[in-house]
Amino acid sequence: MQTITCECGHSNPYGTSLCQACGKPLTQDVEVLSSMRYEGSARRSQTYNKTFVDHVWNFFSSVKVGVWLIVIILVAAAIGTIFPQETFIPPNVDPATHYESEYGTLGLIYYLLGFHNLYGSWWFIILLGMLGLSIIVASLDRGIPLYKALKQQRVTRHDQFMKNQRLFSVSKDVEMEEVKYTLESLRYKVREENGNIFAEKGRFSRWGAYVNHVGLIIFLTGAMLRFFPGMYVDDILWVREGEKASIPGTATDEGQYYLENNEFILEMYDKEEKKFNSALSSVDGEVAKNYQSNVTLYKTKPDHTVGEDPELVKVKDGEIRVNEPFKFDSFALYQTDFKLNEFYKMSFELEEKESGKKFGKLTVDLHDPKQEYDLGNGYKVKIEEYFPNFILDEQNEPSTVNNLPDNPAFVFSMYSPETPKGEKAFVGIQKNIESGENQFKMSFAGIETKDLTALTVRKDHTLWIIALGGLIFMIGVTQGLYWNYRRIWIKQNQDEVWAAAHTNKNWYGLKKDVEFLSNKTSLIPLEEKE
Repeated sequence: MQTITCECGHSNPYGTSLCQACGKPLTQDVEVLSSMRYEGSARRSQTYNKTFVDHVWNFFSSVKVGVWLIVIILVAAAIGTIFPQETFIPPNVDPATHYESEYGTLGLIYYLLGFHNLYGSWWFIILLGMLGLSIIVASLDRGIPLYKALKQQRVTRHDQFMKNQRLFSVSKDVEMEEVKYTLESLRYKVREENGNIFAEKGRFSRWGAYVNHVGLIIFLTGAMLRFFPGMYVDDILWVREGEKASIPGTATDEGQYYLENNEFILEMYDKEEKKFNSALSSVDGEVAKNYQSNVTLYKTKPDHTVGEDPELVKVKDGEIRVNEPFKFDSFALYQTDFKLNEFYKMSFELEEKESGKKFGKLTVDLHDPKQEYDLGNGYKVKIEEYFPNFILDEQNEPSTVNNLPDNPAFVFSMYSPETPKGEKAFVGIQKNIESGENQFKMSFAGIETKDLTALTVRKDHTLWIIALGGLIFMIGVTQGLYWNYRRIWIKQNQDEVWAAAHTNKNWYGLKKDVEFLSNKTSLIPLEEKE
């Protein structure tokens, strides 16, 4: 147990303000060597333990709590990297089914526990907030008492304090002016009081850990600000050739940005090209040389009415290549991925099976199909069911993997004057299954495809805050790692001169200083206690 020794010699419990024996105010000379960390100053967490605020303060001031919070956050972050986060799965896919279909039972558990959107989840943000609060409380709990103690250090210290230091010696006939001059030559800051000397060097290194904490707090603040609207955007935008799409994260009171994909260009390396012949010859298949999106940026007018088609005003044209983003305002669009020849529209004809006569053509938009198509003269076709990415589920029933039209299939109802009740048929790629003996069928009449470009939409107003926090943290690491706080006390005690020394680390360096001091003066070399 740490104790505070009064001038009368009585040992009092740590944190006591008055001596229990004589009633005098206690100096903060702590008897045990290990307690030099906070210079004998009582921390709030060790002196108050009554109210709810005290308990909360004591909880967050605990280093163990801070370490456990870091461990929990690191473990959670590691689990969050096992499978891709929700932002990186294909668009228009239901996450609930995607994780289970792609990764099985583990994927389902991963989704149910919320790890699919880990870094934006409420409990992960709370953990970051708790860690930040722990750092702040622990810093205040230790930093304020330490600052007061270091600022109010006395030159003349108690005898017991001197004896308890790791380096200590007793000398006679010492010239104090010579000691002072020697210490100043070693770049110590020297103070005198009643013929006694206190010398210190490198006090600023004691604040290295607290500078670290400031850097961490700024870093965590920047990380948490990413969850506030307008501060951070990192999203994927898929745009088909010839189409416009709203850019996520750009909606403001002044309007929203839209992007039109005018053309997608994919260029391949020619393997006969001499410059890269050796590298290309070792690769199977073609190698992409450039994929590029030629785009036009638009912005809606500020007075746009919600629910109506927006009136777009052209802002500028641009080209987007890998590592050459298209920038506007505080946003940047990066070329990320592409998809060639995605099914866009499929055309069918209503055909009489026996005669082969056709009664009209219909074209289905695979991304937004109509429910009914009137072919005229009493002929019409209805889409009863649509499966964009057709599969058969475990019950051998038709289903779809997602909303991407990679393998479209339909259940059509065909109506004619001869069959007013309608006939049903299941039609897909290389599939045409009738529900009975139908008179009519749906014949495949063509398909349209489009290229897609995938762009990463990025905006980051927090990067400079995170970078600043990291810089301050590294300054604190350097401050605490490469410097140390050295102190030497010289006290005249009757006809003797007592000398004691202490440092928070690098005792070898301090021993070299006191050795130099002993060589230049009549001080007996300070001896290290066992």
